[in-house]
Amino acid sequence: MDILTMFGQLASGLVCTVEIFVLTLLFSLPLGLILSFGRMSKNVLLRTLTKVYISVMRGTPLMLQLIVVYFAPYYVFGMKISAAYRFTAVILAFSLNYAAYFAEIYRAGIEAMPIGQYEAAKVLGYSKGQTFFRIILPQVIKKILPPITNETITLVKDTSLAFVIAVAEMFTKAKQIAAAETTIMPLMVAGVFYYIFNLVVAVGMEQLEKKMNYYR
Repeated sequence: MDILTMFGQLASGLVCTVEIFVLTLLFSLPLGLILSFGRMSKNVLLRTLTKVYISVMRGTPLMLQLIVVYFAPYYVFGMKISAAYRFTAVILAFSLNYAAYFAEIYRAGIEAMPIGQYEAAKVLGYSKGQTFFRIILPQVIKKILPPITNETITLVKDTSLAFVIAVAEMFTKAKQIAAAETTIMPLMVAGVFYYIFNLVVAVGMEQLEKKMNYYR
């Protein structure tokens, strides 16, 4: 296999990797915020259920969660599993898993905010919703960007776990080519792709942190 053909096949896998990455962030970031509200709720039942959910998601392997999400419709509901469901199962499992991590990051950021800001906003006539979304949330985002960046970088590497349910992302493509051609070159190239991908993510998040640094 020539170099161009190998790069072409890896590129198709890279597209799948990017799709998993983008869609996971798109769904898990807002879901994590919702879960953080449940985690801080005054309702004991809601708070307990959310805490248990986060504990399970963080305490079990993502690989196992992928398998459960993919096979659950068949074993629990007797539904037929189609090949098209594989990618959906990957996005669902990744989103549910990362939302649990993001929820704890959000919670730590929200609880770190001084109570005086809520009181000042109330005096100024802001509602609870306005106080949170206009005053608290922008400051929380600024504080939690570093841990969010770490989780985002981890997500790039975790996309390779999609192979568990036969979704051909970049690393899976690299392994297939390496096995067929009996060479580790595709794996090395995939490693470089992952590094560049993570470098772009890290630089992008660093620029975002600088823009949100109001005190520089």
